[in-house]
Amino acid sequence: MKYAVVQDMIDRFGAAELTQLTDRADPPAGTYDSDAIEKALNDAEAEIDAYLLARYALPLTTVPTMLTRLTCDIARYQLHGPALTEEVTKRYSDAVAFLKSVSRGYAVLGIDQTTGSAPTVTNAPEHFGPPRTFNRDTLRDYSD
Repeated sequence: MKYAVVQDMIDRFGAAELTQLTDRADPPAGTYDSDAIEKALNDAEAEIDAYLLARYALPLTTVPTMLTRLTCDIARYQLHGPALTEEVTKRYSDAVAFLKSVSRGYAVLGIDQTTGSAPTVTNAPEHFGPPRTFNRDTLRDYSD
């Protein structure tokens, strides 16, 4: 299952930026190159999978929203090439830092590690115990 598609990139960064990054026609066609964006997304997914493989069974059956954002940030970084901005570099660094945390087990994606799907909670923990021995009413006569 794909983590992100071209439309996710357009929604997040706008067609104008993607056109500027991918329109390599001579003369410029004035539109973004879907194939170049798709290639960057595939490369980003491969990079993400390298981190997830340490903790999750791949391919994932459910794609958390977090992965869509990370995929777009990594693909955008790859599309920028030598014209990187500070913001693009920071978003890429943040994405990689989060993925490293996931691979080490410090962060989770909110999906089952063995099946890659959203977990279902059937036996939520419950608390049982005797009634309180000490409360406001039983301690009323004991004041300072």
